Amino acid sequence: MYDLSEFRKGLRVMVEGSPFQVLDFQHVKPGKGNQFTRTRLKNLLTGQQLERTFKSGERFEVPDVQNIEMSFLYKDESGYNFMNQETFEQICIFPQDVGDAGNYLTENLQVVVLFYNERPVSIDVPKAVNLKVAHTEPGVKGDRVTGATKHATLETGLVVNVPLHINEGDLLRIDTESGAYVSRVTE
Repeated sequence: MYDLSEFRKGLRVMVEGSPFQVLDFQHVKPGKGNQFTRTRLKNLLTGQQLERTFKSGERFEVPDVQNIEMSFLYKDESGYNFMNQETFEQICIFPQDVGDAGNYLTENLQVVVLFYNERPVSIDVPKAVNLKVAHTEPGVKGDRVTGATKHATLETGLVVNVPLHINEGDLLRIDTESGAYVSRVTE
């Protein structure tokens, strides 16, 4: 059982009989009255987001979830295909279950697949991934304003803002939580 005071981003709890993941939370201590916590939750089965307020002292069950490390193989018309490195079993996960994580998946990337009742419901990607720039406008010589950025389309289709010195073919480190450019990777 989890207590409300143990809430943190990424925590998985049962709410009204369904597994949810905590996306965001805020503990509130008003001058009068009891403490409470505002939360934003994501249903692991449907992907629906929910905003809820809970009173202090509430307790939540731990969902029966299983985390299995797998590697991403490829994407086709049926979905995203992964392989368990220990049993070599392959599974296909629908795009709606993968969600935004699909923007960071490259061949052989190691991820954690979350199973609920033996059904894959979501995946966790590493905190940062390296992706190659597929298309970007060239930086114009003399256009070197401090902090200026341009759009770059990465190999997975993700579009990010990058500094002007970034060119096509460059390898970039991308933060998967915010989807933002971190740095250029030298090979």
